[in-house]
This record gives sequence, structure tokens and C-alpha cells, in this order.
Amino acid sequence: MKPQNETNPLSNLDEWEEDVLKRYPDPETIVQEKSVEEYRNYDDPKRDTVREFYRLNHTYQTYDFVMEKRAKYLTFSKKEMPIWSAFDFLNQLVDDSDPDTDLDQMQHLLQTSEAIRRDGHPDWMVLVGLVHDMGKTLCLFGEPQWAVVGDTFPVGCAHSDKIVYPEFFEANPDSKNPKYNTKLGVYEQNCGLRNVHMSWGHDEYVYQMMKDYIPEPGLYMLRYHSFYSQHREHAYNHLMDEHDHEMFKWVKLFNPYDLYSKNPTPPDWKKLRPYYEDLVAKYLPPTLKF
Repeated sequence: MKPQNETNPLSNLDEWEEDVLKRYPDPETIVQEKSVEEYRNYDDPKRDTVREFYRLNHTYQTYDFVMEKRAKYLTFSKKEMPIWSAFDFLNQLVDDSDPDTDLDQMQHLLQTSEAIRRDGHPDWMVLVGLVHDMGKTLCLFGEPQWAVVGDTFPVGCAHSDKIVYPEFFEANPDSKNPKYNTKLGVYEQNCGLRNVHMSWGHDEYVYQMMKDYIPEPGLYMLRYHSFYSQHREHAYNHLMDEHDHEMFKWVKLFNPYDLYSKNPTPPDWKKLRPYYEDLVAKYLPPTLKF
């Protein structure tokens, strides 16, 4: 059941847009330690895991692979645990696809949520910042990182050349399959992203996990925060409908906090924990199914 809030964001989207969406963050106010231009540098990534990660990701993320993983994991029957146990795991995980940071995932989540909180956004959006990468707990179940993290993209249709390292799709079997290698593939023009299957990973997993607890704008942030070829390059407008375009205002609002809050200074979890314990208790049940 969704939490009962004093102001229901779902019934007041027009008001939220006036109050919140006009306050898009200036990346320069979020960035610390380095310039905006240094982020998402895939031409010369600072970490040698990045190119190999995307070679594997683009080779093996096929339509059939995605269907298999959805059937396996979206029953949420593997494990049940408090959210804090999931965060304990994220304390040990470093994302091989990320050229911008080698901090563990929990520190990145806190940096993101704290940047959102400093700018005065609603507390449900702060919660989105805290949980947006929690789907990376898929690695708990033995999934390789190329099946969990990294930029996401639609499967079942042609791969856009706006996706990072598009040359690696040459080894993907779907690129040779006439059922999947046309512009629309298995989809219809402007069918809406709710009808489109994305490459498998933590975005879809955490969206499905949180869909009963967080307002729709936050759910779009969770589900599409790694869909860079769309929210940066607009490469898949032909699959989106009008509602998607409205909701992507929220994805674009969230994106700078996810990307530019990464810096080498870890946050003080001991100091922050009481606030986040109260926030989690407000919106989420005592345990979550994974």
C-alpha cells in the first residue's frame, strides 16, 4: 500500500511541476573535485574495467536474455530482508561500468540523496536517491556485473549508435536477426515505454521492487535513470508516448544528482543514519522481497 502523505504528489503533479521542475540543478553546484566535462568520459576511461564491461554487456544483452531474467527475478522469491541488509552488501560493491568513481555503492547512494536533500526536493525524491541503485543486489545472486549495471537500452529493436560503445553490438545475435534489428523491431510507433523491454539490470529490478511505495515520478527516475541514450540523446523518441515525455522531466531532474554528486569524499553515515532510518520507515515496509 502506498504511504499516505500530507501532500499526495500523484494528485498534484501540476503543482509539483511549478514548484520542483523549475528548480533543475546546475551541475556546477553539485560537482566537487573535478569539472563537469570529466564525467562519463568513455573515450579515455580512468578505470580499465569499463570497455570490457560494455563489450560483454552489448554482446549478451539480447531480447531472449532479458525475458529469461525477468521470469527468474521479478517473482521476488529469492530472499526477504530489511533494506539495511541490502545496503550492507552495497558497502562492498564497486560498479565496473562507472568511469567516474571507485567508491562503494552505498557511499554513492548517500552522495546522491544528500545532494537532492540540500536542494530542498520532496522527501520521496530523497528516498529515490537513496535506493536508486539498490537493484545492484542482483549481484548477491551470482549475476555478473554486465547483467546488473551500466547504461540501459531497449532490446527487441535496432541498437542506437548513441549508446556508449555501439561497435560492440556487432557481436550481439539480435543485431543479425530481422525480427529485432529494425528501428521498431517488435514494437509499434510511440507505443510507450511501459510496452518496451529494456536491457536487464538494476533499474528495472529496483523499479519493480518499489512500484507500490513511491510516486510515479520517482518510479520513472528509478526505471530509466541509466537510459542515457534517451534522456541525453533522444535516440528512442519513436518508442515514447506523450506520458513518457512528461515523466522524463523527472528523469532529467534526477540525472544530474546521480551523475555529478560522485566525489572521492565519503559521507558521514553515522551522522546521517537517523534521518534515513526515519525516511525509510515512512515509505517502506520493515522487510523487502528480493
